[in-house]
Amino acid sequence: MEYAICVVSAAAVRKEPTHRSEMINQLLFGETVETLESKEEWRRIKSQYDSYEGWVTYHMITSIQAGLATAPCHFVTTGLLNPLTLPKQLLNLPMGSSLTGFTEESRLLWDGEHKYHGTYRNVEQPFSTDLFWSTVHSWLNAPYLWGGRTFMGVDCSGFTQVVFKILGIALRRDAREQAEQGSRIRELKESHLGDLAFFQNAEGNITHVGIILNDHKIIHASGKVRMDKLTEEGIINVQTKEQTHHLHSMRRYF
Repeated sequence: MEYAICVVSAAAVRKEPTHRSEMINQLLFGETVETLESKEEWRRIKSQYDSYEGWVTYHMITSIQAGLATAPCHFVTTGLLNPLTLPKQLLNLPMGSSLTGFTEESRLLWDGEHKYHGTYRNVEQPFSTDLFWSTVHSWLNAPYLWGGRTFMGVDCSGFTQVVFKILGIALRRDAREQAEQGSRIRELKESHLGDLAFFQNAEGNITHVGIILNDHKIIHASGKVRMDKLTEEGIINVQTKEQTHHLHSMRRYF
């Protein structure tokens, strides 16, 4: 098996090996992958974080030892933008990037050349309510982008996945997959801060997810990351007062 690591801020993962193909995901800096197939400049990869597959160009990744690629990464970036340097180069990393091989004393990463200068968190440590609130609030008004996982563009499940990554909880990539994790909550009155709510289309398929807040509020990526009202029926847009999503289920993860 061959392994690689993302060496750009965010790498577009496409459905097919062409730039015209839709972006279905993004790799964040430091996330590792297994290389499954090569086709000219393209590599079909499988993420070690959530097992999601797709195509990236070889410019976005570089080879890494299997031991580093498959070992859990305990350090993640926590700021919206986080500076990292190479000799005579600067790279800004998005929130939720993986600091693979990070050493706190030297701040060097896996290759001894990348040096991290931003804020970070050890996800093995317990998280606080303050961390939760500061993390979700920083995403407000981030534009919606299918397949996105950064504040420059994010989809609903990408938003929940990256927030939970910082908290130290590994979610799968798509909303329907996230709905298979955690434990079921039967009624809205039983929910608490940080639970996830899932929403369905007319056919009953899960197509949307958001994070439940206090006072029957929800934060979710719909057009942009926004806060709305959550009822037993679904999401009520706070501006239009109209229902925009139909509630399917709720799950708890911590």
